[in-house]
Amino acid sequence: MSELAKPVLEGEGGSDYERYLRTDELLRLQKTAGEWVHRDELLFQSVHQTSEIWLKLAWNEIEEAERLVAADELAAAIRLLRRANDCFKLVTSALDMLEHISPWEYTEIRKVLGHGSGFDSPGFKELRRVAKPLGDAFHAAHERAGLTLAEVYTRGREYEDLYQLAEQLIELDERIIVWRVRHFKVVQRVIGGDVIGTQGTPVEVMGRLIHHSFYPELWDVRNDLTKLNLPE
Repeated sequence: MSELAKPVLEGEGGSDYERYLRTDELLRLQKTAGEWVHRDELLFQSVHQTSEIWLKLAWNEIEEAERLVAADELAAAIRLLRRANDCFKLVTSALDMLEHISPWEYTEIRKVLGHGSGFDSPGFKELRRVAKPLGDAFHAAHERAGLTLAEVYTRGREYEDLYQLAEQLIELDERIIVWRVRHFKVVQRVIGGDVIGTQGTPVEVMGRLIHHSFYPELWDVRNDLTKLNLPE
C-alpha cells in the first residue's frame, strides 16, 4: 500500500473516505437482514434516513440565509436558498422509491413502526422553526429599501437581489407543498386514503395539510400584480 492510500484521519474504517464519512457507523443504522420482518424494510429506512439528512442540510441553509438577509447580504442568502430548494427536489424524488413496495407487503412493515409517523420528522420540525424567521427577515429587508411587496416585483429590475430573494422564498414554499402533495399521494397509494395512520390520525388529515403555505403573501401578491395591469 502506498503512503497516500494509508488513512491519516482518526476513526473507524480502512480508508480516510470511510473515516471522514463515518460509513461504518452510517451503514449500521439500518436494520440487518436478520432483523427484517420484510426485506423492503431496507428500502423504507433508506428513503427516510437519507431524506432526514437532506432536510437537515435544507433547514441549516435556510437558518443561515435568514441571518444573511438580516445583515443585507442578499446575494449570499440567495445562493443558500437555491441549495435548500434543491434539497426538496431530492426528498420529493426519493418518495418514488416507496412505490416499489407492494401495498399488501407494506402491511408487514407497518406492524413494526410503532407509533412512528412523518409528523415526527426532526427535519420537518426544524424546517417549520426556521421558515417564519426567514420570511420576517425578507419583509424587513424590502421595507428597509422603502418598497412594498408589490414594488419588489414592479421595480424588480432596480432591486434585482430583493426580487430574486422573493422568488427563492416562493420557490421554497412551492417545493415544500409539492413534497407534501407527493408524500400524501404515496401514502394514499400504499395504504389507502380512508384509513388511520400509525399515530391514529386519518390519512385525509394529511391531505388537508397540503394546502398550508409558509408565505401566503407571496402567492397573494400575484393577484394584486395581475389586477394592476388589467385593461380598463
